[in-house]
Amino acid sequence: MAQRSTTWLNRYVWFCAFATVLLICSGGMVTSKNVGLAVPDWPTSFGYNMFLFPVSKWIGGILFEHTHRLIASTVGILTIILAIWLWRVEDRQLVKTLGLFAVAGVILQGILGGLRVTMLKAQIGIFHACLAQAFLGLIVLIAIMTTNFWRSLSPAVDPIKIRSIKTIAIVTTIAIYLQLALGATMRHQHKDLAILDFPTANGAWIPDTSDAAISKINAWRDTRALSDVDAFQIWLQMTHRFLAVLIGIAVIFFCVRVWRDARNVGALSRLSILWIILFLTQFTLGAWTIWSNKAADVATTHVAVGAIMLSFGVSAWALSWRALNN
Repeated sequence: MAQRSTTWLNRYVWFCAFATVLLICSGGMVTSKNVGLAVPDWPTSFGYNMFLFPVSKWIGGILFEHTHRLIASTVGILTIILAIWLWRVEDRQLVKTLGLFAVAGVILQGILGGLRVTMLKAQIGIFHACLAQAFLGLIVLIAIMTTNFWRSLSPAVDPIKIRSIKTIAIVTTIAIYLQLALGATMRHQHKDLAILDFPTANGAWIPDTSDAAISKINAWRDTRALSDVDAFQIWLQMTHRFLAVLIGIAVIFFCVRVWRDARNVGALSRLSILWIILFLTQFTLGAWTIWSNKAADVATTHVAVGAIMLSFGVSAWALSWRALNN
């Protein structure tokens, strides 16, 4: 019965992770469609209690923004239930504490979302997006630690080799998080893409951002009803591209090291292959986002796959740590 209870707890945590991914997708769609202020008040919705807002008024951008609020509220309730469940059945203080951190994180996330509406500051939206990714990573970590194989994981692996693999996982995960932060900054600070071609950038491999070049670019953009750009926005997008290449190299390197030095850790071996597949998918989606001029569905899928890539990084680190400290 205890094992059955643990199994259902783990399934519930994965469900919370799935709901969080849906929440991130919903938030990405709100930003991609530029409808973040379609509902101008908070915590009410046009003066209504959020949960009593008439369905007949869910039209246009209001549909996306209000749905995002409802999904966020659902994730908040699910997280509170998770923390209570962990405190009732878990015997590990660390896991219980992680549950409390999750509750604190989801509350802070809700407050940031509300402040984004009431204070009209893009910077808050960036923090809001970054915290969502960190929250997903925390939920995934709890899910990994509540699996049945977590306690019994005891592979015969050279500690020096697994320590190196863990370091690669940590560095790659941090890089992915920084990449997500860069993406959030671009989405919230500039409604149009600063660079509209790929793999080149404004027709060159290294973009010209001199004053004369920027003036020429903006004149071209004005004829197409696109917002003006500056050198910072162009180099922000270029940094996003460069970091994507480095992340790809790191993920491949991680896979090679796992299959060379820790192949008997089955979970790590499978994860490393899937991580490469995810990166290739994400890279393709990034290019497609540019070619489609940031089509909302493509850009949102790009955000979602990025979140899943971060989750894989957290899982890789957690499994490496467990293999080293068992």
